[in-house]
Amino acid sequence: MSVSASPAPLLGDQLCENGYECVKILPATNDAHGGVIVDLKEAMDSEVFATLLRSSLLHWKKQGKDGVWIKLPIELVNLVETAVKEGFWYHHAEPNYLMLVYWIPKTGCTIPPNASHCVGVGAIVLNDKKEVLVVQEKRGGFHGIGVWKIPTGVVDAGEEIFEAAIREVKEETGIDTEFTEVLAFRHTHNSFFGKSDLSFVCMLRPLSFDIKKQDLEIEAAQWMPFEEFAEQPFNQMHEPFKYMIELCMAKVENVYDGFSPRPVSSYFVEELNCLYLNGHDLDKTS
Repeated sequence: MSVSASPAPLLGDQLCENGYECVKILPATNDAHGGVIVDLKEAMDSEVFATLLRSSLLHWKKQGKDGVWIKLPIELVNLVETAVKEGFWYHHAEPNYLMLVYWIPKTGCTIPPNASHCVGVGAIVLNDKKEVLVVQEKRGGFHGIGVWKIPTGVVDAGEEIFEAAIREVKEETGIDTEFTEVLAFRHTHNSFFGKSDLSFVCMLRPLSFDIKKQDLEIEAAQWMPFEEFAEQPFNQMHEPFKYMIELCMAKVENVYDGFSPRPVSSYFVEELNCLYLNGHDLDKTS
């Protein structure tokens, strides 16, 4: 049964032509960019799925749709091979689902790639004695080389940069902090799984001082005089760390202003998010 090119009403997952014959198609919702999203939840035989998918693709093509997204929960892994044989490819995967995609037009594909960046934070915590909070790690590239480093970590999904910095310090050292500024950020490539990496160097003010280190990842933690931290051979040999130390000293001497979070609302995002800016200089222009 073919799908008519003329407009036809949709009745659930059935496309009816002229009131006589019906072709079943996959349930889908329109996305914001001229495509459709199929979010499958119920178990389905692979042969039945193949038939529905072919009919659906024909229908969406005649509708002038562009990209087709199929979200397959891990329970429906039996349908992956069928979708790939019909021309779908992997876009991204999460612990509980796989996202497949298909481009209908003959023109160049404009489907955005999977997330390309990981976001990390490094937290400089200085107390009134000009001591910096430092750790030695039990695993990773810094393990076993005797280097004292600032707490670092990855920003979780849905987490603000300043929230991640506060959380990482708390998790690794038990110290409560107040976020003050982003001092700088670094953009590197070919990091985890070939992705790029954005790392934000943040400054925080301690609200507590008794260290309770995390046993799982942290070998040791302490308050170290900043001069001693800065003079470590590792920091002197690696340019990014030398700049980090210079920025920190400039901040202590009040000759450098970083970027602080300012909550903002957006037409495109329902929840408040943060714009990081130099509020000190901005307020001078007001």
